[in-house]
This record gives sequence, C-alpha cells and structure tokens, in this order.
Amino acid sequence: MGSYLALQSLKPDLILSSLALHAQITADTLAKKIGYKGRIHYMDELYNSRPEKLLNVLTLQDDQYKTIFLIGHNPELTEFANFLIDENFEKFPTAGILAINLDIDAWSEISDKIGKVDFFLQPKQFKYYVPQQIRTHLGKVQ
Repeated sequence: MGSYLALQSLKPDLILSSLALHAQITADTLAKKIGYKGRIHYMDELYNSRPEKLLNVLTLQDDQYKTIFLIGHNPELTEFANFLIDENFEKFPTAGILAINLDIDAWSEISDKIGKVDFFLQPKQFKYYVPQQIRTHLGKVQ
C-alpha cells in the first residue's frame, strides 16, 4: 500500500496515529515507504474513540496542513468516513486507504457529508497481481 502511495507521490503534511503499537508500526512503516520526513503525532485520542473525538482531533489541527493521514482503528474509522462522505462506506479493511477530499479552507470547517471520495485502496486489490511499477518500486525503497 505504501509503495502505491510512493509511486503516486502522495505525501501528507502531517501524520496522526493511534498510540496502539500496531498503528504506530503501520505509521512508521508507511512514513518510511513514502519518504515522509515530518513528525508523526501518536495520540491516545485516536485509540478506541468515537467518530466525534476523531472530528475534534482534526478540527483542532493547524491550517498550514493541507493533507493529513489519519491512522486508527475500526469501527471508528469506518463510522468517521461515513460521517464525512455521502456514501455508505461498508468497512475499512486492515491497511486500507481511503482518500477523502474536503471542500474546506480550515480544519475547523469540517462537518457532516462535506467530503468526496478521491480513491479507496485495499490490500486484496494487489493479492494476485502487483503491477510491474510497484514490484520494481518495492525493491528500491528500503
């Protein structure tokens, strides 16, 4: 998944991750894979939290950040995605990536159904076929 993001040159301005060990490992691995050099904020508020708390975390972020990666847990991330978008997003798979474009100028403007899905990726998409570009990239990024 990280190789795909790296190939697409998708990097966040900020990564927010749950304090849970598995989430921290995911955040660290992803940051390394995509060449993210910023600080990863490990937050207790992202562990086992209701979507309202996830919303509060995002609305408090500095507006200098245009792209934020949020690494957390289910069912909270699925519920939060359904709060942000006007679609029925069924479930985040482990290591799934949902990119949501928000039509806002400030993080404090986030509200119900304000987002549009940009793309959704899940590991099973690459289960039987890994495109040559990704296979090549997997060997280059350490």
